[in-house]
Amino acid sequence: MDPVERLYLDALTAEPAEPGRSLRPQLLAGARARRRPAERTAPWAEPFAGRVAAMDALLAAAVDDDWHRVIVEGWTLQELVAHLAAKDGLLAHAVGAPVLGPPLGALDAAGRTAQVQEHERARSPEQTRRDWRAQADALCRHLATLDPAAPVRVDGLEAPLGDQVLARSLETWVHADDAARTARLALPHPVPEHIHPTADLCARLLPWTLAVSGLDGSGHVLELTLTGPGGGRWQVPLGLGDPPGTDADVSISADVVEFCFLLGGRGSAESLPARLGGDTELARQVLRSAPALSGP
Repeated sequence: MDPVERLYLDALTAEPAEPGRSLRPQLLAGARARRRPAERTAPWAEPFAGRVAAMDALLAAAVDDDWHRVIVEGWTLQELVAHLAAKDGLLAHAVGAPVLGPPLGALDAAGRTAQVQEHERARSPEQTRRDWRAQADALCRHLATLDPAAPVRVDGLEAPLGDQVLARSLETWVHADDAARTARLALPHPVPEHIHPTADLCARLLPWTLAVSGLDGSGHVLELTLTGPGGGRWQVPLGLGDPPGTDADVSISADVVEFCFLLGGRGSAESLPARLGGDTELARQVLRSAPALSGP
């Protein structure tokens, strides 16, 4: 079942956002009249396309009060959608895809976000939603022609294109969850085949999150076990440039979704249910530093 269909089946059984207020009629109406499938793209970019479609399905059910409610970072839902459009537009610019919205005046995430948000505040929420979806779809169509291994620089960070797209998938997933929680809706997780590559990215980022946090994991190997649909097991050398290793001296076992959200800046190392083994102090450092690369 595709992610959007799963979203609606789940959302139709959600608790009302307020006592006496049922969201089911508007959700059903949105599902019937405004549901759009994920844009066709390369298989490696499908996790991003799927989260865009799921976020769009959530937005289809939003009413005026929802659009003006503060979601995260002091941003309303409309401003949050503008932020996603800004970040998608920066990746589009980096790979030669169409960039929608106001002319590019900044190539950093904070500057472009502020620019797009200012532009969208003068427009209706539906226009903001439409243009965010158009930007994401244009990017997905363009990605179908590209090599995921090609290096791409976005917001000062160079990484393989496939990883840049997975980062967009994770951020869209996290912010869709932010919006759903504010509306007291239960947002279903991505399908397992979309979770697994996202979890793989999160595992491979751990040496970088340690380094950004001023910690050096050189010479240590982490055995990371992520449980639940889409999970798996990884042997992660914790030093930048360390060769692949199999003799782990530290281990972490946690739920795959909660671990991805920790990397995405949600939750904390202290609140994450996890089993630690080997060098437990290093394991705690790994978890505490995990959100170091996350942004708004």
